[in-house]
Amino acid sequence: MPMASNSANAYKQQQILTASPEQLILMLYNGCIKFINEAVAGIEEKNIEKTHNSCIRAQNIVSELMHTLNMDYPISAELFRLYEYVEYELVHGNMEKNKERFNNGKRVITELREGWAEAMKKVREEGGVASAKHVAGDSVISV
Repeated sequence: MPMASNSANAYKQQQILTASPEQLILMLYNGCIKFINEAVAGIEEKNIEKTHNSCIRAQNIVSELMHTLNMDYPISAELFRLYEYVEYELVHGNMEKNKERFNNGKRVITELREGWAEAMKKVREEGGVASAKHVAGDSVISV
């Protein structure tokens, strides 16, 4: 079984290394949603360690999204405030083991993810090349 796990990790790593900047942002949003869902499941299972570890991984992603914003664009300040809110909800959700706080953060990330995916789709349909660097900068986190 360890060999299968190593293959899956290698595949995931290859996906990250070959992804465009805009695809990386989408992957970060997807990972954040995944880890928030795991944190909520941990609460339901009364598994404090799972809740905490999953929440920390989601927080790390939000932190990466915050720190890679290119603040030369006005929308970046708005995104930063949204990420701060998500981070706040995740921290307090983790301390309180409160599913509603996790879900509050997940709603924001999900809306941002849907908007990002729609923007990527629109750029592709118009035959252009999207560039996440304009707003999001370069992201290097592994999910």
